[in-house]
Amino acid sequence: MSRIEERLRTLGLELPPPRAPVANYLGIKQSGEWLFVSGRVSALRGEVGTEVTAAQARLAARDTVLELLAIIREGLGDLDRIVSIEQLRGFVRSSANFTEQPAVIDGASDLLVELMGDAGRHARTATGAAQLPFGAAVQLDLVLRLAPEGGTPGAETTSRV
Repeated sequence: MSRIEERLRTLGLELPPPRAPVANYLGIKQSGEWLFVSGRVSALRGEVGTEVTAAQARLAARDTVLELLAIIREGLGDLDRIVSIEQLRGFVRSSANFTEQPAVIDGASDLLVELMGDAGRHARTATGAAQLPFGAAVQLDLVLRLAPEGGTPGAETTSRV
């Protein structure tokens, strides 16, 4: 069990089973030390600011980043290869007057920092959107830096998860 998974356990959280992509794309794509994690939408549906509260959307962002970590574990086999979270992009399906997107995406950012300390701090985008796939309230994607697998820099990894 990785350090991240041990930390999750102490927080009373666990990684969900990763869902397969719904279209023609890879769940992850590695290029050297960089890992790009495709966007995933929250299970929570609805427009934030009308049908969904900011607090509900914040929890959905936390749950969605857990799914991204599950996808990484499935693809790499080991979350301990993560050196740092470099970038998190978050999109919030927002009503016209909703302006608290950063607070919503903090649900994901705060968990990453809680799990990884300074290695979980990242550059970030938190923006509103009129619509997201399947009517989801939140969509997230990640860019990570990895330690080499078995000391082999430049290893390529892809996953359909």
